[in-house]
Amino acid sequence: MSLLNSVLKVFVGDKSKQDVKAIMPIVNKIKTFEDEIQALSNDGLRAKTLAFKTTIESACLSIENSISKLYKEADTTEDIDRKEEIYQEIDGLKDEVYTKTQGVLETILPEAFSVIKETARRFVNNTSIEVTASSYDRELSGTKDYVNLNGEKAFWANSWDAAGKPITWDMVHYDVQLIGGVAMHLGKIAEMHTGEGKTLVATLPVYLNALTGKGVHLVTVNDYLAKRDSAWMAPIFQFHGLTVDCIDYHQPNSQERKNAYNADITYGTNNEFGFDYLRDNMAHTPKDLVQRPHHYAIVDEIDSVLIDDARTPLIISGPIPQGDRHEFMELKPKVEDIVGIQRKYLTGVLAEAKKMIASGETKEGGFQLLRVFRGIPKNKALIKFLSEEGIKQLLQKTENFYMQDNNREMPKVDEELYYVIDEKNNQIELSDKGVEYLSGKDNPDFFIMPEIGMEISKIENQNLSAEKEAELKEELFREFGIKSERIHTLNQLLKAYALFEKDIQYVVMENKVMIVDEQTGRIMDGRRYSDGLHQAIEAKENVKIEAATQTFATVTLQNYFRMYRKLSGMTGTAVTEAGEFWEIYKLDVVEIPTNRPIARDDREDLVYKTKREKYNAVIDEVTNLSKSGRPVLIGTTNVEISELLGKMLSIRKIPHNVLNAKLHKKEADIVAEAGQPGQVTIATNMAGRGTDIKLSNTVKAAGGLAIVGTERHDSRRVDRQLRGRAGRQGDPGSSQFYVSLEDNLMRLFGSERIAKMMDRMGLEEGEVIQHSMISKSIERAQKKVEENQFGVRKRLLEYDDVMNSQREVVYKRRYNALFGERLRVDLANMIYDTSEIISEENKASNNFKNFEFELIRYFSMSSPISSDEFSGMSSQEIAGKVYKTAFQQYLTKMERNAELAFPVIKNVYENQRDKFKRIVVPFTDGVKSLQVVTDLEKSYQTNGKQLVTDFEKNISLAIIDDAWKTHLRKMDELKQSVQLAVHEQKDPLLIYKFESFELFKSMIDQVNKEVISFLFKGEIPQETANIIQEAKSRQREKTQTSKENIPNLDERSAQSRSAGNTQGRQQKIETVVREMPKIGRNDRVVIKNVISGENKTVKYKQAEPLIVKGEWVLVN
Repeated sequence: MSLLNSVLKVFVGDKSKQDVKAIMPIVNKIKTFEDEIQALSNDGLRAKTLAFKTTIESACLSIENSISKLYKEADTTEDIDRKEEIYQEIDGLKDEVYTKTQGVLETILPEAFSVIKETARRFVNNTSIEVTASSYDRELSGTKDYVNLNGEKAFWANSWDAAGKPITWDMVHYDVQLIGGVAMHLGKIAEMHTGEGKTLVATLPVYLNALTGKGVHLVTVNDYLAKRDSAWMAPIFQFHGLTVDCIDYHQPNSQERKNAYNADITYGTNNEFGFDYLRDNMAHTPKDLVQRPHHYAIVDEIDSVLIDDARTPLIISGPIPQGDRHEFMELKPKVEDIVGIQRKYLTGVLAEAKKMIASGETKEGGFQLLRVFRGIPKNKALIKFLSEEGIKQLLQKTENFYMQDNNREMPKVDEELYYVIDEKNNQIELSDKGVEYLSGKDNPDFFIMPEIGMEISKIENQNLSAEKEAELKEELFREFGIKSERIHTLNQLLKAYALFEKDIQYVVMENKVMIVDEQTGRIMDGRRYSDGLHQAIEAKENVKIEAATQTFATVTLQNYFRMYRKLSGMTGTAVTEAGEFWEIYKLDVVEIPTNRPIARDDREDLVYKTKREKYNAVIDEVTNLSKSGRPVLIGTTNVEISELLGKMLSIRKIPHNVLNAKLHKKEADIVAEAGQPGQVTIATNMAGRGTDIKLSNTVKAAGGLAIVGTERHDSRRVDRQLRGRAGRQGDPGSSQFYVSLEDNLMRLFGSERIAKMMDRMGLEEGEVIQHSMISKSIERAQKKVEENQFGVRKRLLEYDDVMNSQREVVYKRRYNALFGERLRVDLANMIYDTSEIISEENKASNNFKNFEFELIRYFSMSSPISSDEFSGMSSQEIAGKVYKTAFQQYLTKMERNAELAFPVIKNVYENQRDKFKRIVVPFTDGVKSLQVVTDLEKSYQTNGKQLVTDFEKNISLAIIDDAWKTHLRKMDELKQSVQLAVHEQKDPLLIYKFESFELFKSMIDQVNKEVISFLFKGEIPQETANIIQEAKSRQREKTQTSKENIPNLDERSAQSRSAGNTQGRQQKIETVVREMPKIGRNDRVVIKNVISGENKTVKYKQAEPLIVKGEWVLVN
């Protein structure tokens, strides 16, 4: 592959050089402005910002005027078709404004970048900068120490506090930083090495794009960086009159957070930006919204956010009835028992396998070894044995034999196992023997799923009475639901015990199970594993099992950030994922050259046979480096290894700091000390993102920072991140990775050639090999993992795209309902869609009687056409006729509602307006009631029309929100159930797309009908003025925010397979409590005839067909 790349570079050229070459003319143009900008006074420099803003406004003025005129026309016209056209024109003009603005920004870019560079230079060269005080300077002087007033003059100091750390400005942009700034403005990712000043580079595109007044978001991976960077860079922007804020300083939904979003430049963490988007789409009034439209975002450490966290959903959830009911504690003893029995049995098998292999019985010994590997792959004794000469090759040869012909022989290996673990795909599957053991002799069918199709056939063949047959079928479905949930619970418990290890994947702190980020080693507060896995781990660790919740709103980070009109990013490690960035986000990666050549010595990997040999070699090397006066950063992959190395260093009496998930709060302090002579710091491979380890001249003379990696990570960029800690700005340094054949990457994906080579060379204990070929082989193993992960993310994105397209439709409707300006158009479309559905369904069955009934049911009107006309017209003609009549009737009804309400409103306003600002007016459709909050003064001024608008808003929001919550629950269940399609040789994704479309279509139809029905039937009870009440502020629903760690699609399929095969599709299971009590088929119910009003009491099974026809409705 490297040879192919070399050949391609000869003919096509090096991409990174071509990218830089394309940007250099812009950089040269920036430099032509430097002399002119330097000659300006301080006031003249600041005046440039106002000139830039004026240029942008002038370019867009005529379009903005056209938009204003169209808005006025939309407010005055009553023609719904014209309204729809106007809003489409407005959307098109807004796109034109954006295009025009981007053109102006490209024109002024060289001069604007030069202004920021000159500002940075003046802050370096002057301890105080004197300017004529503006109103903004006066406002800042009251809260910021670095701005002082003296008469008409303001003085800007070049020292200030950056999130608790005093700093003096000492940075001016290099030419390579100008390249990075241009790349980001063009909507690309700038890959810049550690120490090259990414935070400073961002000031260039941030300033330029903030001039539009549409808002720029700078997104960081944690709140420490958001607060630090916003305080550190703020004076550079504020000097030019731009406002800066950080959302992480303020509470969600507060006015302060809304102000932060209204600032020109807004800093914050990726999670909070996403959660605020979800909260905004749960708001009930426009003033509750905090975010503006998504204009431009720069994502710091973009690979961490858009690759590592890409498939992580942000979820706002709330409690569900009986959400604390589960079987985890009941099934836990069974799972503990079976895990213990399998471990004990396979420990004996491993001892037997060792004896057989030692005596030359390699065939039987290999068979037993494979059995152990499939039952307890993480067993330390097994891992150690596999590192011995020839053993790994024997296992791979045996596995290949039993995997041939589509795993035909594998059941022979698994027949004595209670469950089988596939470590590569993080899957676990219960065997027949395991099911039998767990069920016990007393209840052998305890975990056996009934074959629905076969069992129904058996019931129907018994020639039972209709009542008895219905009873047996109901019992069958109930049993299926219970066992399905039980198997899912059991599978998650098995996974918790067999695959998840404390202090590696998670830690237990303050009686809670908290997930540890596998790459950074940080605790991911608020994040939970999905599908009940987190509850299973809580049961395993004997901590409180949190109640199940229902999703109210959810979005993945990759779909949130794709909403921005323009997106760019910066990181030190993006090239290895460049293909994914382009394919999913259409983001190009530009490698920015370093300001000074890299002097770091990156050595070839040292490969040992066992972990013990490797760790001993690491400690020897660290001891020598520390004694020579060089600081050492040891990179590890989990908490356990960090603590092990810490103990080994303590035995050698080497002073050191450990940075892991348990000590993540001390990160800034530990990283600050990491550059001291002889200092040893143990941290995860991703530690210190966003912070630089700075070295003294003494340390540089001793050889600089030494990086010691104790294991290769699954991803090459994580190793590059660790290496990048050394060698900043041309500093000396070195990096060395230590690898063993027992490491996870080597065990799962390492080349057989390495193991064979070490065996042929006859390496003794403690001996090591080091060669470029070995390092390349390890890199190939990493590429395998990266390709697998990319495939998983891409496939999950396809699932999430389905959800995202539905979310956009619902949230757009919600937005229109919230603001009301486009609501009439939406309501007209609802009326037409409902008219069309009623016409098509009844025309197809030629049922005029039901057509009449549905018009009364939904529109409260009689048919506008006769039976003969119904027979002679097409469904489209009927729909058009119904729509015209229904919409005209709707307008008349709303006018009548306004007329009925106005005398009451007039009375309250004229006599009690000092007591009331917003009032509550009740509406009812005869079944449900709705409290409509409206502004008293506006309702009075519009003769009651404002009340009608608020009525339309309230009912639309209430019904959309309720339907969307139910739909989210059904979509979650669908995603689980479609994985069973693999048994039918079908693609689960295709089934998911088809069925989710049907679910969504059904939801939209239901929303349309419910909204229309209420609006047509809704009446204002005849209230007197003294009953009118002041509207209280709405209490927020109790919710919680979380990020879930979700299983990949292979894991989901495995979970489904463990639920057993069925003939045909399995029935979808409701896992959430019903909204209404369940009615048995033989329960007696009261039904009412919608035409005559007659009531009668019958059994539910008799009432069901009458209700379905629509002639009768259920009363209780």
